[in-house]
Formats: sequence, C-alpha cells, structure tokens
Amino acid sequence: MHSGRIAFAAPLRPVVDGPSSARVESAVARWSARLADQAGPEATAESRGGTPLKIQFSAVGNLQDPAVDGSYTLRIDRSGIAVQAPTDIGVLHAMATLYQCLRRDEAGWGFPALHITDAPRFTWRGLLIDPCRHYMPRHVILRQLDGMELVKMNVLHLHLTEDQGFRIESKLLPELHEKGSNGQYLSQEDIRAIIREADLRGIRVVPEFDLPGHATSWFASHPELASAPGPYQPDDRYGVLDAVFDPTNEATYTLLDRFLGEMAALFPDPYMHIGGDENNGKQWDANPAIQAFMKQHNLPDNHALQAYFNQRLYAILKKHGKRMMGWDEIGDVPAGSAHALPQDVTIQSWRGKEGLVGAARAGRDAILSNGWYIDLCQSAEFHYLNDPLPPDSPLNAEERKHVLGGEATMWAELVDARNMDTRIWPRNAVVAERLWSPAHVRDVPDMYRRMDAVSKQLDAIGLRHKSAQLELLRLLAGSDDVAGLKGLVDVMAPVQGYKRHQLAAHSTHTPLTGLADAAVPDPAGARRSTALIDAFLAKRDAASAAALRSVLEAGTNTLALPCCRAAADARNHLVKAALVIIDELLKGPAPDAGACKAFQVALDRAQGPVQEAEFADLPAFQRLFTAACTPKK
Repeated sequence: MHSGRIAFAAPLRPVVDGPSSARVESAVARWSARLADQAGPEATAESRGGTPLKIQFSAVGNLQDPAVDGSYTLRIDRSGIAVQAPTDIGVLHAMATLYQCLRRDEAGWGFPALHITDAPRFTWRGLLIDPCRHYMPRHVILRQLDGMELVKMNVLHLHLTEDQGFRIESKLLPELHEKGSNGQYLSQEDIRAIIREADLRGIRVVPEFDLPGHATSWFASHPELASAPGPYQPDDRYGVLDAVFDPTNEATYTLLDRFLGEMAALFPDPYMHIGGDENNGKQWDANPAIQAFMKQHNLPDNHALQAYFNQRLYAILKKHGKRMMGWDEIGDVPAGSAHALPQDVTIQSWRGKEGLVGAARAGRDAILSNGWYIDLCQSAEFHYLNDPLPPDSPLNAEERKHVLGGEATMWAELVDARNMDTRIWPRNAVVAERLWSPAHVRDVPDMYRRMDAVSKQLDAIGLRHKSAQLELLRLLAGSDDVAGLKGLVDVMAPVQGYKRHQLAAHSTHTPLTGLADAAVPDPAGARRSTALIDAFLAKRDAASAAALRSVLEAGTNTLALPCCRAAADARNHLVKAALVIIDELLKGPAPDAGACKAFQVALDRAQGPVQEAEFADLPAFQRLFTAACTPKK
C-alpha cells in the first residue's frame, strides 16, 4: 500500500500492449461495466475522460496447459492503473483484483495507491457442479463462472452422469440422454457456450462421466450393459446404488469408445474424469458369468476387476487424446501391481488425505476435495483451515510437486437450481483463497471480515446467494413481509454432514423449500451473536451487555408463522432466558438458581434440530451458561 488514491471515472480507458486477446477485450468490458455499476452515476463522467488503464502482456495463454502462468502485477498511482502479466490469464486475475480494490471514501469512489505482485500457489483451483441429482440449466452454470472469475478459480468440473440422470446430449447415441434424463439435459450447444464463456474467464471445463458405478441412467437405454437384468430408469433415490457396468461385456467398451470419443471432441480440456467411486460390487458378486471371468483372468477381487475395467477405459481415453482422472478409489490397487493404472492418471482425493498422499508418493498427480464438500454445510473456518499441503504433510519436496491443488464439490442431492448459489457462495471464496494464497495466511477472524466483503461483491456481479434466500423466505412465509423470518433464519444453519438424510427420507422429488433450504451454512447473524456473547463474557460490562441485548432482542421479532413456529418459539425462549442471565451477571458474580434452571431448559429446547436446521450460535449460548451457572470450585 502507498499513500494517496486515484478517483474512479467510468469507463475504464484501456491501452493494451500485447497480442490480440478476446479474453482481455471481454474482461476489460466486463469489469469496466461492473465498476460503473458499483460506483453509480456520480462516477460516470465522460467529460473527465474515464480512468486510464495500461495493460501489458506477452502471450495468449494456452488454457489447456494446466500450468499456464497466471501471475500478474497491478500498480495504481496518480498516473492511473497499470497491469503487467506474462499471459492474458494473468491480466484476467489482475482485473478481478482491481474490482475488489474499488472503495468509497469522503472524496468519492476511487482506488487506493498500491503495488500488488501476485501468483497462485496451486495450478488446480476448482469447483465441481453436479447437475445430475438436481438438474442445473445452462444459465445457472454460467452464473457460477462469474463468481469463479472474481475469486480466481480456474477449473469447472461438471459431473454429467449419475444414477439420477444422464445430463448431456449425445448425437451419436441420443438414446442415452433421451431415456436417461427425464428430458433435462445440457445440449452440446449449451456445453459449447459454457466452454466459451469459461475460456473468456480463464477457466477450464473438465467433464466427468461416472463409471462403472453410479450408472443407472446409462442402463435406461442400454440395460444389456448392466451387470444384472433390467429394466432400468433414472433413480429417484440417493446413496450407493447397485447398478454397475458389466466389465466382462465387450459391448460395454464399444459403446464407451463411441461416447467418450464424441465427448473428447466436444471438451477441449486434456483431462477427462471417469469417476470410479462407490461401486459396492453387489451385482458383480451375484453374476456367475462375471465370477467365472474373474477366475479365468486371475482377478482375485472386485478391486482387481474394477482395475481391469479402468485399464480398458485408460486405453480408450488415451486413444482419444485424453488424460484419465478419477476419485481416489481408482488408485486403490498398489503401484507396481499387474492391475495398477499407469503413472499419468490423476487422483481426486475425497475420502481423506490418504488418497492424495498415496498418489503423490506413487508419483501420480493428485488434487484434494476431502474437507471441501461444501454441500455438507460446514463452516467457512472448517474449509479455510483445510490444506492440500499442511505444515505436517508427510510428503517430501519432490512428492509435493504432484499435488496440483484442489476442488470444492457442490453435490446436489439437497440442492436445486434455486438455492445452489446459497450453498456455494460465499464459502467457496475461502476455498479459492486457500488454493491461491500462501499457506501461512490463516487468520480466521480476518478471513470472515474479508469473506463478508467478497459476498457483497459477488452479489453485485449477479450471484444469487442473497436474493435466492429471500425468494425462499417469501415462499415459506406466503408473504412479501419476511423481515421477522429473516431474523430467525439468520441464526440458523442446515444440519451439517449427511444428517439430513438421517432425519428424513429425501429423493429427487423432495421440495427444497423448507427452513433448512432457506437457511445458509455459517450464517452471518449467528457469527455476530457469537462474537457479542464472547465479548460480553470477556468484559462483563454494561456496554458489551447493551450491544448483545440489542442484537438478541432484534432477533426475537419473528412472526409466529406456521412454517417455523417451533423454531421461533425455541429461539424466543432461549433469548429471554439468556437476557435474564446477562442482567444477573451485571448485578453480581452468581446468577439466581432459578434463572440458571430456566436457561438450561431453554438450551435443551433449542438443541434441535428443527426442520433439519439448527441454531448456529447455540455453542455460544452454552458457553454463557457454563460461565454463569457452573459452580465454582
């Protein structure tokens, strides 16, 4: 940072020194419009000539090279804004940073004087989107690209086939999407549009076709390729289902060769993901012909049989110029075994970091997703402190080179096109930072401060994590007046992990319009009340009590709506009991026993979960109870 600032006057006036680049042209136009939108009419002053922007870069980056240079420098001083980068990919990152630098002070809208030198820590910074469990139309996916660009993510992973749906058009084998999608699929033109817009934002698109399990939708049109008789149709259940390809049937490989060849021509990325996860092997165990094949080919177990299948897939992908990638199960066969896959297969580690460590030690590239399953509604802090290469990583310097980065995964069992943004953003920004910034940047309170700022920026450029929640609240309330309901939802979060599946039976037909769907993971309101409770416990003075009381009382104005009366009643009892304890602590060291008993009852009532959601700040209330009502030794 330097002293001083420059005023912002729309539009940006670029002078570009570099080869012709559609990426740079579109980025300048896109960010110039967004800066103007943010600053409003007062910053649009044509008579001032706009804001000068000098851009210098040497080459158009090859996006299909995962190691393409994305570094840049950004300098802002009285003469204007200057961007320098080896490639146009770096220019894109600089423009995203420039947007984040815009601020308003007493002099109006402008940029602080500064000099930034920046480069990513990892080359693979991805987001997986699952349009299979719930269909995600083209416009929903395109919108996520804008968010990814802002936070400098560079890989969009599309999970395109699953038990619940075959979500991509095949012109060679149209029966696949016609019978396997219930009419909901991405056309090849949709895919081309997504790839085109992703490229303009410096984002690669990696397709996944999950094989040999998670394959029910394939068999709606080709039951003869399954390991057990049909008929089949896209399943509406979730979990690990039995349907699996027959790896002993040569027709399986004939069809996959045709289909994957078609997809290889459609997707330019060098990687193709073949899934490979969660095959329970039940159909293989029950099929006498498959068992005889295993015995004949010295395949001792289902791991070896799946390795045989993967080896056949590897040859098909190699033939079509693609590099194989899969979930960590495909690496379960030890390197050096007759059934092991070649070294150039990339592993995506989801069950734990052991898959990543094992792959790197075996000389294979790997990325991490374990710890970044953002559909599980865990806190931003949990995701932020997760790291592919933590300080205690057992990998040596050479092995660490095989760790390419990681991906957040947005699985869609309990997410649809309406609320997907609320599950991805803003927490995905902290995954993006972990994959971009140095490992030592781990200040959690400052992360939350910056995440809230980025959340506003994401909202400003069109992401719907804020507006979609209000839409769901209006549905819940049956009214446009959702202020009271918003106060309740702001301190509630969906239960974490896979607990919602334990609390109720969910299928593809379950409406995602309940309290847990409107609530967001790690809500800001709960973080605010938690901070104020902890501040009061530290100070125990009138000022901290007043600040806490103001926030807690504001949240008790929830209307007694039928949709969430139980949650509202539990919250009101909790807050009222806590306020009594706060007043008691201001009077003396030990609250009245009756007040403590009432607080304990309110805490028990608030434990939940309520409608598959829970009070995210409940641990802070429990700390208040412990501090106030636990007998001193």
